[in-house]
Amino acid sequence: MSCESPSSAKKFNLERASNFMRQFRDPDSRELKKLSANQFMEVWSHYDRDGNGYIEGTELDGFLREFVSSANFTDISPDAVSDSMLVELKACFMEAYDDNQDGKIDIRELAQLLPMEENFLLLFRFDNPLESSVEFMKIWREYDTDGSGYIEADELKNFLRDLLKEAKKINDVSEDKLIEYTDTMLQVFDSNKDGRLQLSEMAKLLPVKENFLCRQVFKEGIEGATKLTKDDIERVFSLYDRDNNGSIENEELRGFLKDLLELVKKDYDAQDLLEFEETILQGVEYSSEGKISRKQLTMILLALAKHNQEEEVSTP
Repeated sequence: MSCESPSSAKKFNLERASNFMRQFRDPDSRELKKLSANQFMEVWSHYDRDGNGYIEGTELDGFLREFVSSANFTDISPDAVSDSMLVELKACFMEAYDDNQDGKIDIRELAQLLPMEENFLLLFRFDNPLESSVEFMKIWREYDTDGSGYIEADELKNFLRDLLKEAKKINDVSEDKLIEYTDTMLQVFDSNKDGRLQLSEMAKLLPVKENFLCRQVFKEGIEGATKLTKDDIERVFSLYDRDNNGSIENEELRGFLKDLLELVKKDYDAQDLLEFEETILQGVEYSSEGKISRKQLTMILLALAKHNQEEEVSTP
């Protein structure tokens, strides 16, 4: 199968019509124009019709049909893209832009496709995801300056300002632009629309490279089960014991608990994390000093593996 670039769609001889994407193309060259933060949000909101944070299924089909047909020099109908053409186009498109290969497009993957203002684009293109949730929790503590358990608009603006400075080594992002970027980021990532980011929402904005606890070793089945080994335990302990002092504490502990919580709860906030911490640590002779040892970590991981095994048995 030959994967032509989307711009080759201008060669298609299709019938006249109009679509949403055409307004963002140069009328002479048919190239996509640079989008502002607000325009990018318009595109995202238009195609993520159910607001679930992904362009998928019929939404993705509609986007691809309009994206391709809008590149033609004549007004053509998105419906004129045949089903067979759409199948080939989708395969090429997903190979190029579906970075995590989940069969749908998230906000960051769309940002790889659409040209945007350089500064705004930098907010989406973090070339180096955080190594672990320990780093995430350190950043969370740094920017949740009032300790409310949420990143409010002003705190988010400070985070975005620092991120842009670090990415570009510049100090010339205007206050008006920062406010626009902050508003747009809230529109995109504030799922419950309360005007601030809770832990799970910020985690989507600032992703971690991998939740190690999602690995297959913690999801073992009954038959052919991969047993949790001493090496597995040691790898997990090293991942969270970032200062190598022999215990998991403070942001290390909260990062570990955040990863655990993500396995059982999609949307969570700081209060959920606190309650989860109390529940998890009740059964492991939790130290009053706020630390867990290798032995306590082992108990938690074995309980996790057992829980996943029991769930697999009970699932028909």
